[in-house]
Amino acid sequence: MSIAGRVRLPPTVSLVLLASILVSFLAASAAPTPLYGIYQERWHFSPVTTTLVFAVYALAVLASLLTFGRLSDHVGRRPVLAVAIAVQILSLVVFVLANGVPALLTARLVQGLAAGAATGAVGAAMLDIDRARGTLANSIAPGLGTGSGALLSALLIRYLPAPTRLVYVVLIVVLLIQAVGVALMPETVTPMAGARQSLRPEVRLPRSVRGPVLVVVPVLFAVWALAGFFGALGPALVRSLMDTSIVVAGLVLFVFALFGSVAVLVLRNTAARTVILTGIVALILGMVVTVVSVMAQSVPGFFVGLALGGVGFGGGFQGSLKTIMPLVEAHERASVLSLLYVVCYVGFGLPTVIAGFLVVYAGGLPQTADEYSVAVILLALVALFGVRRATRAASG
Repeated sequence: MSIAGRVRLPPTVSLVLLASILVSFLAASAAPTPLYGIYQERWHFSPVTTTLVFAVYALAVLASLLTFGRLSDHVGRRPVLAVAIAVQILSLVVFVLANGVPALLTARLVQGLAAGAATGAVGAAMLDIDRARGTLANSIAPGLGTGSGALLSALLIRYLPAPTRLVYVVLIVVLLIQAVGVALMPETVTPMAGARQSLRPEVRLPRSVRGPVLVVVPVLFAVWALAGFFGALGPALVRSLMDTSIVVAGLVLFVFALFGSVAVLVLRNTAARTVILTGIVALILGMVVTVVSVMAQSVPGFFVGLALGGVGFGGGFQGSLKTIMPLVEAHERASVLSLLYVVCYVGFGLPTVIAGFLVVYAGGLPQTADEYSVAVILLALVALFGVRRATRAASG
């Protein structure tokens, strides 16, 4: 009998492993962000190309979620995670060898396919082990991963050699270790028939969650649209406000993610409705501060707005999951979670591409940042109206 057959990780260790995998995947997705400026200087492309490279990832995640989002409900969580890790490692190898924009697009495409396949499986596996702690981990891991990936990349670029390669090599080593953990992890769901049929993309929600999902969709779209903007154009915006190092620019995603994670921890025992409302209010305040700071060319003010936006992201995302996932049966978790992430990544990618075109063709980066902030505020107000209306209907 193999070692993997004799040794099985206990549930708590498995939960930590799964959360770390989600962190690693999100860190890998954020790692190129501080590098875009270097890539742009070497290969002479515009902000439109930057946002397109950024958005290819979101589109690939969407395609993967729609295709593979329900697969782990049928074949098990472990096989899907093992393949997703292998594909993610392949994408990082492409990054290491990249010598132009086509290679960047290819790497982001492969990376998105891996992330989409892993997201539903790892999120559902954490809920299988412990619903309460799994929901918390699903909420906090994206922020930790995004922030740590961007900051790690910036630090390695600034202080160590091989700036366009080293961060990817580090992530490959981490993923290889996690792959061993997956081999030792017990399966958390009983496989069932219908795997091939599950690969047909379809949007299907259990009747019990259709109403709540409609309430949280504007919230998810708004908070992930904000994350997409700061991920794609935030570092460039900071550099336009002041001549600063790449480490300070890398702090953009880190600060955003840090305050999002703190919000998740602080609000973890709070009612879902209160968490969502807190997130929406913080999002609106953050965008108001961001608009004023960009107009005043204030970097400290920009980071205050960034921190408030992070609280909005953490509260909005966590509150949405807390609203939906307790209503879902075990065999529906991966598919419902994948569908929620579809909404997230549409918000993450589409507005960012539009912003890239506006930067080049309609007024430049500061004006686009102002317009984007106003659009996010309007989305947040729509979300606030929907939550308040659903609350009144429930109480009536």
